[in-house]
Amino acid sequence: MGKLMNWEYFLTRFLMVSSSRKWGRAPPAPNDQSPLDLFSIRLQPGHAAAFASDCDLPSTHEMVRSVGMQTTYMGFLDYRKQEVRDLGINPRDCTFNPGVFVADMKEWKKQKITKQLERWMEENYRPHHLTFSPTRQNLYSSAIAGGVATPPMLIVFHDKFTTIDPSWNVRHLGWSPDARYPDSVVDEAKLLHWNGRFKPWKYPGVHLDVWEKWFVPDPTGQFSLLRPKSDG
Repeated sequence: MGKLMNWEYFLTRFLMVSSSRKWGRAPPAPNDQSPLDLFSIRLQPGHAAAFASDCDLPSTHEMVRSVGMQTTYMGFLDYRKQEVRDLGINPRDCTFNPGVFVADMKEWKKQKITKQLERWMEENYRPHHLTFSPTRQNLYSSAIAGGVATPPMLIVFHDKFTTIDPSWNVRHLGWSPDARYPDSVVDEAKLLHWNGRFKPWKYPGVHLDVWEKWFVPDPTGQFSLLRPKSDG
């Protein structure tokens, strides 16, 4: 069975210097994991992909709520639109995390997943019924969802995916310089994601000591970490 894992994960894993600056992701040192752990996941029959549910890591919920992030469909789809209501998806259903996933490529092609995703991306820009020019329909709550990338995945794979360990992408570490996860969450995480403006190579930030364990200094000296000056 052919499988594909999110390409950002591989760049983060094996090209730490370049990818960490762009995405702010790093696997923590205590529980170093191999991509083969993801590759060995057995997808349920008829499932084209496996994701981590946003509700499967209770120890992170308090911090996620404190920075205003959503873990349900109402945070990603605009339920004021009839097209969204017609989907029949409960707005309180838990979302999943598309940042790291495993895909069965044979099943993906069989179900024409790419076509389905393209359809829902295009649906957000349907031609106006009078001008016939592309007009944004704003079916998605882009302020929270970060554009049109995540909502189509949530629609196409709603109730149609195998679950993976949510510790494969512990997110929101860069959302606030004051919101920290419990040490137990960070220690048990397989992948950390500093999404948000507070990147781990800048200051202020959270869990910077964990990220620095994987930081490789720039041999040209053009890039350096931003850290507060010591009193000494």
